[in-house]
Amino acid sequence: MKRSVHDIIKKLDSGNAVVMTAREISELVDKGEKTAIEDVDVVTTATRGIMSGTYAVLSFPLNPPLCFRRASKVFLNGVPAHVGPCPNESLGVLDLMVFGTAHSAKEHNYGAGHLFREMVEGKDIEVSVVTDEDVSFKDKIKLKDMPYAKLYATRHAFKNYAAFVNCSDKPVDTIFHNIRFNPDMKDATLSGCGEINPLQNDPEMETIGIGTRMLMNGAEGFVIGSGTRSSPEKPNLTGVADMHDMDPALMGGFRTSAGPECIASWAIAIPITCQSVLDAVLKTDSEIPMVVNDVDKRLMIGSSTYADAWKGTDRAIRFHPGACLECDICKPVRDCPMEAIYRRDGKIILDRHLCFNCGFCSTVCPGGVFIAELGTLHFKRDDIRYDVPIVLRQSDRKRAEELAEELKKMVLEGKFRINEMVGKIYP
Repeated sequence: MKRSVHDIIKKLDSGNAVVMTAREISELVDKGEKTAIEDVDVVTTATRGIMSGTYAVLSFPLNPPLCFRRASKVFLNGVPAHVGPCPNESLGVLDLMVFGTAHSAKEHNYGAGHLFREMVEGKDIEVSVVTDEDVSFKDKIKLKDMPYAKLYATRHAFKNYAAFVNCSDKPVDTIFHNIRFNPDMKDATLSGCGEINPLQNDPEMETIGIGTRMLMNGAEGFVIGSGTRSSPEKPNLTGVADMHDMDPALMGGFRTSAGPECIASWAIAIPITCQSVLDAVLKTDSEIPMVVNDVDKRLMIGSSTYADAWKGTDRAIRFHPGACLECDICKPVRDCPMEAIYRRDGKIILDRHLCFNCGFCSTVCPGGVFIAELGTLHFKRDDIRYDVPIVLRQSDRKRAEELAEELKKMVLEGKFRINEMVGKIYP
């Protein structure tokens, strides 16, 4: 059975369409219930995680000194920006590109991901300029005063990614851990939201294509093609959305031992047009492979499934401040990659608005202030079975599931329209 997107849109307009989240579909599968193509019209999907392939394009006026002609260097809150090719001589307008992996020259743990979130939060951003005549000046600006501010994805929403262990005999600094990665495969980290990931639910990109509407950090945007390093076997996407419409809670900076990284969130509504799309939607975490890589050499050493990470595990961190032992060095405070844990007036505080649910705090707190079951990675290497505890998640499945639920409501209420026609990424 096949049906067109036009037919599904007509059902949505008449109020007769069945819209479900990817999680709801998986729950039906787990219960042993059968789902046929006529039982569901649209499935909403989402992912939230570290997405280093991110950059912002900004254009805005300043109040420069009279000697200003061209900018040769620009920093936003200390984060370096690349000056655009158009010099705009004496106009006092900056055209800039800021890469999501850029690090502040002034603060070691501050990067472009932090900058983007603070922009969307409406905070003042310090603009430092060095002109081509070597004159320096500073100004301040808010996002609302930037006529053009768009966030671009160069490789987002991977069809799941990988888990990592350190097979070497020495600690390793890496973007895949918030602290130095312990040697000898003592612990594991992972990325990917498994069964609810957009491209896991349409891996052949039969409905996702050039022009597909999506939500990036809560703002409506569009897919503009395949991402860098994308392939039919391991696809990812490029996209764009307006920063003025974004939700700061869905973005931010994530501290790693190799420097800060950039967080982004995506949500896509997938029309169930044929059996092959439904078959992909019906796959659960236990059927989705999760490659296990050696973080030191970036080589695959085994394979697991996303059930190790998301089946029977805690999506959110349970917080029990009364259990605090008041250690001299509080590792959750010191090592939280979001700086969401801190002390105030002698009390331990967890800022849920900042928390990424990575779970690291639950693995290092001796008093049980932070509790979460993160799962165990099970895989074989050279015919030897390994069971390695997961200590850090670089994807926030809880917020991704909430985002898919929000998109479902928007589709049902007509606030988010599904594209009737999109261009094929892989013809």
